[in-house]
Amino acid sequence: MYQFESRVRFSETDKKRKLTLEAIVDYFQDCSTFQTEDLGVGFSYLLPQNLTWVLSYWQVVIEEYPELGDTIHICTIPYDFKGFFGKRNFFMENKERKRIVTADTLWTLIDMEKMLPMKIPSEVAEAYPKEDKIEMNYLPRKIAICGKEEAKNSITIERHHLDCNNHVNNGQYIKMAAVYLPEEFHICQMRAEYKNQAHLQDVIYPYTYEDGNKVTVCLCDESKKPYVVVEFEGK
Repeated sequence: MYQFESRVRFSETDKKRKLTLEAIVDYFQDCSTFQTEDLGVGFSYLLPQNLTWVLSYWQVVIEEYPELGDTIHICTIPYDFKGFFGKRNFFMENKERKRIVTADTLWTLIDMEKMLPMKIPSEVAEAYPKEDKIEMNYLPRKIAICGKEEAKNSITIERHHLDCNNHVNNGQYIKMAAVYLPEEFHICQMRAEYKNQAHLQDVIYPYTYEDGNKVTVCLCDESKKPYVVVEFEGK
């Protein structure tokens, strides 16, 4: 298990001074990045080979949102590497080391020149200490879309949406999608299925679907082909 400790900052909280879902996702992404860098298979290793990891799927289950100033422990466990896929768990604990957020992710290693999946080199897979995956209710990676469709205003991708790979950051998609949730919607689970990459000046066309306690947001191109499908489950 790889971990680091932090405190919830004001800039990461909502109007109730609780850590936002986007900030939770950012913490988890930072945790995996810190681990890859510390193991010597991070950006400085991958980029000269025109390789990068692209997130394909999130499942995040939130039992409790930490509050402003709380001490938190962010942890990750890589548990499987096969073909061009890597699987990784994350979890967040409070200062008493109670687990309050759990997550599962699927990553794809991409050849940035060919923009195709790349078989994971043995030296990369072997660099990570593997452990058993954590106990959680693992849901299917494919997200079913149910409910009445409602089109929303389009979004043009600007520079602040991009990461160092020059495509929209995973957390930015979630932030865009969360805008369409009803007021006071309490997110207890989020799933995101990433399908295509959006770049600078691309236009995203959002569509929402409400079905009971679930709201699904499809962020699409002009032909209605999804960049990402995000499902929020409330309680």
